[in-house]
Order: sequence, then C-alpha cells, then structure tokens
Amino acid sequence: MPARPADRRARAQSLPPVPDADQRAITGFLDRAWAESGLSRLTLDSYRRDLEGLARWLAARGGGLAGVDRRQLFDYLADRTAQGYAARSNARLLSALRAYFGQQARLGLREDDPTARLDPPKLRRSLPKALSESEVEALIQAPDVATPAGLRDRAMVELMYATGLRVSELVNLPAAAVNLRQGVLRVTGKGNKERLVPMGEEAQHWLERYLAEARPALAGGRAAAGLFLGRGAAPLSRQQFWNVVKKLALAAGIDPARVSPHGLRHSFATHLLNHGADLRTLQMLLGHSSLSTTQIYTLVAREGLKRLHQQHHPRA
Repeated sequence: MPARPADRRARAQSLPPVPDADQRAITGFLDRAWAESGLSRLTLDSYRRDLEGLARWLAARGGGLAGVDRRQLFDYLADRTAQGYAARSNARLLSALRAYFGQQARLGLREDDPTARLDPPKLRRSLPKALSESEVEALIQAPDVATPAGLRDRAMVELMYATGLRVSELVNLPAAAVNLRQGVLRVTGKGNKERLVPMGEEAQHWLERYLAEARPALAGGRAAAGLFLGRGAAPLSRQQFWNVVKKLALAAGIDPARVSPHGLRHSFATHLLNHGADLRTLQMLLGHSSLSTTQIYTLVAREGLKRLHQQHHPRA
C-alpha cells in the first residue's frame, strides 16, 4: 500500500543530510543552469529539492551523486513509486536529473549520463478544469471593493481572467510592468522570456482604480516595487493569492475545490477558444513555447461540444 503523505515526509526527514560534496555540486549546477538558460527561481528551487532528495537517499546507502549509476536511479524512482509519489512528480524529478547529469557529462565531470536510457513515467493527459463563464463572473463580483484589500483582489482576478497569466507571473508583476496608456502588461514568463499582453477595458478599469485608491493605502507610505501588495507593502505571495481565490469561491457559492488561480488561466484559454480565438494567438497570450502545449485546449472545447450535444440533442 502506498505511504500516506505524512509518512513520506517522516521518512524523508529521517534520511541523512546532503553530503558537502553533493551540496557543492548541486549549487554549481544551479548557478550554471541559471547563467546559461535563465531558468526561473521556481524551477531552480524545484531542481534543488529534487537533487537534494536523491543525494540524501544515496547518502543513506553510502553513496553520492558523483558515483551514482543508472541502476541506482532506477531503484530510486521505483522506491518513490512504491511510496505513492505521483507519475507527474517522478517525471519532474527525472527532468531535474537529466538536466543535472547532462550538464555533468557535457563539462567532463563524469564520463556517462546515467539518465540517458531512463524512460519517463507515462502521464495521463488530463484536461484543464475551467469554470463556466457565469461562475467566473460570480467569482469576479465576490470581493468587497469598498476595502483596499477587496479592491486589490478584484483587480487581480479581473487581470488574471483577462490575460491568462500564470499565478507566478501575476504576483511577481512589478508596478513598472503596467502601461495604462497602451493597455498592455510587460510580462516576464518562463525562461525569462518577455511578452506583451493586452489587458482589456474591464481589467484596465479595475487596475486603474486599484492603483489610485487601494495600492497607496496598502503601501502605507513605504516604497514598493511590486504591483499587488499585501502586509507591510510586500508583494502578495502565490499562497496568499491562492487563499484569496478560495475565499472568493466560498463567497460566490462555488465549491472551493473546483477553483484555483491556475483554473482562472485555464478558464481564460477555454473561453477564448470557445469564442473563436485561434491556437496561435492563444499560444502567444499564454506564453507557451510550443504550440503542442496549447493544443490541449482543443480537447477541452471538443469535450464541451460533446456535453452540449448530449444535453440538448433529442437523439443523443
């Protein structure tokens, strides 16, 4: 039987610390990866956690990253699977391992790449979960705009639904990224790539109100570079915005389990496609590097048409 999350955490905490040599190797890899590829801080943090997890598992068996071979990596992945880690988690781990050992081999720090013949776990292609247009409207109307925090929340939800930003892009927006005259945002996405995203009139209206009425109150006279502020004029975090969205869902009468910041991004994409947007435009707005990533939304639209057909056709 797979271990419970609490049991997995307890087991991980019982492992020895990362050996100094492995810690130096991991830090060197991350520094080079940032310099060469401009990976985001979130990706680098994820890589560090995954590599340190492997290093601790190896240390418990008297080994280290420098001498690990394909069989040990296979055993580690199998061990994680037996503990109940999801296929997507193991796929992310394998991506980190490939980046690390590929760099090691490229720099001549080891002769082989032990991940070369490791197959990634098969992932189920799940459809993005989007809210209906009426549910999004209810969510948008939920904040109390008579308060600075409520006005901020309204502007954030409006902006996320209008632009399809990733939650990390939204909370990390600097105030300087907003161009109200042109009605666009300058967004830094994955791989440190910049794109211009149109806001739309409604989102721009609420953003202007937030900047004029709420942000100065939230800043409290402090200098703040971030666009959306929380306590002490600090930028609102991903977790804080996640909590905001859950509270708004409750206020709107929507099951909070069905609502997330990422779900707003999916809703943006699905609704655009339903109203006739083409995939190439959607790709640019979402900041996808590959069109194949965007194509999953055609499946969403197809499933929606099936449901409408079954619901309304007399012979369905």
